[in-house]
This record gives sequence, structure tokens and C-alpha cells, in this order.
Amino acid sequence: MVRPMSGAFRSSRIDRLGSAIFAEVAGWKKAARDKGLPVVNLDIGSPDLPPVEPLRRALSEASLRADVYRYPGTEGTEAFRAKVAEWFACRFGVELDPQAEILSLMGTQDGLAHLPLAISDPGDAALLPDPGYPVYGAGLAVAGVEAIPLPLLAENGYLPDFESIPQSAWDKIKFMILNYPSNPLSATADLAFFEKAVHTARKRGVLLVHDNAYSEMAFDGFRPPSVLEIPGAKDVAVELHSLSKSYHLAGTRLGFAVGNREALASLRALKNNIDFGVFLGAQETGIAALEADIRSPRPIGKLYERRRNVFVSALRASGWDVETPKATMFLWAAVPEGWSSRAFSQALLSSTGVASIPGNAFGARGEGYVRLALVEAEDVLSDAAKRIGAFIRSAEPTK
Repeated sequence: MVRPMSGAFRSSRIDRLGSAIFAEVAGWKKAARDKGLPVVNLDIGSPDLPPVEPLRRALSEASLRADVYRYPGTEGTEAFRAKVAEWFACRFGVELDPQAEILSLMGTQDGLAHLPLAISDPGDAALLPDPGYPVYGAGLAVAGVEAIPLPLLAENGYLPDFESIPQSAWDKIKFMILNYPSNPLSATADLAFFEKAVHTARKRGVLLVHDNAYSEMAFDGFRPPSVLEIPGAKDVAVELHSLSKSYHLAGTRLGFAVGNREALASLRALKNNIDFGVFLGAQETGIAALEADIRSPRPIGKLYERRRNVFVSALRASGWDVETPKATMFLWAAVPEGWSSRAFSQALLSSTGVASIPGNAFGARGEGYVRLALVEAEDVLSDAAKRIGAFIRSAEPTK
């Protein structure tokens, strides 16, 4: 008997990975370009500017060295981990053991996607922010771990109520993911909140995984803390950082995880079997970036704060009364009355060329919102705001 070939080479896991909206929006953009619309890419949070010239020079010089093309090692070079420890102590006042409490990553997405495989088993559960970044759910789908939504509501400042999670759920939860400053919400959290989160993790016997990729991208003088600033947090928490956004090094794929030794050892053991670590030239560039930040801090948030101010003011002047984000490179905006997230995002792109991401791509509680990325120059953002305003004034809502 011949087995039917249709679907024979597609795992059911693929269908559980969640939203394919990023690929779908790429299709919408192509259709807009095909009909002659100038597209403004406010959908993907990919920095539009290159790293500063000294970092480009550091990468160039490193890439010319003959010794950077060997397998780099999963844990990261001693020099890179030592510089991470120095930067972390300078930035957050937290001492880290470079040998056991720091692990290099190919960006935070690498760690977030693989950590569930390393620390949990099929049948376990995890708390995921809703709305939250899609890779959180994708990592659970691959690992066979149940996702339990952790509601983030505007009336609570998009901070979770841990007491709302029933005991029956806590009984099977292995870890929970938090993300402040938040993608897509741009919400922030202070040390008082993290103290509560660490207390909850210890009380419930779960690992707290904090995605801190936007730690250097906050506005109005706010400096986001690390969860590891809470005494005893390393007993129950790991934190992930990225150099992609903070230093515009997205293409080099470099980040790191810090904190709980056991969890990092498990992740290191998994990665030892599936990859060989981050390109040595990228790690050299990361060292240069962190060293420059230690000597003369220049938070990239100032650039995005200026863009935020221009874009929010222009949108309000055009008739869309959006909330002012507190951090990150994103604007989380309620769609006008009568629209669904997807219908608004698609119609806006089709009519004006301005690309956004529908809020429901980030979870059920994202319905009614869109995410816009501040990844264009200020004049482009001003022009996009005018296009959006004209669309809102003239378009009829469709579900």
C-alpha cells in the first residue's frame, strides 16, 4: 500500500507554532508595492540604522583575523562573558559569575525558543504574557508544553495579577515568562513589581524567565531594572538580554542569558547538542559595544524617544488619540471603533502603504490594537501619521 504523500513531510508542531501574521503582512506589503504604493515599514522591529562606526570597524577588523573562524563554543568566550559581567555590575549593580551565571545566545529569541526544551517536559505548563511576543508560545509548542495565558490588562498598567491564576494551574506550571519593557505593549515595571514576581516564583516553585531585551530603550528618564537586582532572585530567575536593539546589532545575532545556574546549565547542555555558539567576530563586536557603554553610556532610547514624540504628536494632530509609549521601539494603539485588529491593519496597508502588525498576533487580549514600530526617520513617521489620519477619516470600518 502506497502512503499518501500529502502532509507527509509536515509536523503537527508547525501548526501549533501560532500566528503566521508576519509572513502574511509581508504578502500584504508586496501587494501594496505591486499597485504602486510607497510602503512604510512600521511592522517589524528591525532597526533601520546601522551600528555606530566604531562597532562596524570592530566587526570588520575581527572578521579579518584568521583565528575567528573556528567553532566558537556554545557558552561564549571567556572574554565576552567577563565583559557581560562587568557591564551588568555597572548597569544594574549585580555581580555575576562568568563561568556559571552567563551564557551567550544568538539573540534572545534563541534562548526563549530553546529554554522550554531544556527545563521542562511534555505535559508541563508555563505562564505566558497575553499579549506577548509570539516566540514565547512557539517555544512551548515545540517542547510540548501547555501555555496558560497571564492576562495583561490596560487598567492594571499591563502588569499581571499573579493571584488570579488558580491553584490547579500553578500545580502544573514549570516556569513563567515576563517581559518589561514589553513587546508589544511598551509597558514598564519597577523593582517593587519584580520583588512581587520573585516572591511569587519562590512561593510557587517555578522559574521566572524575564525577557529584558529592551532594557536600554526607555524614555523620560526611566531606567528599566533587572529582576536580578532583587535579593535572592538568582535562586529562581533567569534574564535574557539582546544587543540587537540596544546597539543596532540585529544581524549579528548576539545576546546573553544570566541568572540561575541550574537553568543555564540545562540550556547550555541542550545547545551543546544543536549549535556551536555565536560567531567569534560577533562576540568581539559585542565586547566593544559593552565596553563603550561602560565608559560613556549613550542609551539608544534617546533616538526612539525623539521618534516617539514626533510620531505620537503627528498621529494626534491627524485625529488618532494614541497612548504615549513609555519604552521600546513600539507603539501599541487601540484601533478606531468598529474595526478588528486584522481588518484595520490590512486596510491601512492596502490604502496607505503603512504597515503594522494586528494586535491579536500577540494573543487573544491583543484584539482591538495594532503595533507600530518606530523604525523609520522622523520625517517618514510624520508622513505616515498624515496617511493614517486621512485613512481614519475616510475609511468605513470592516470586520
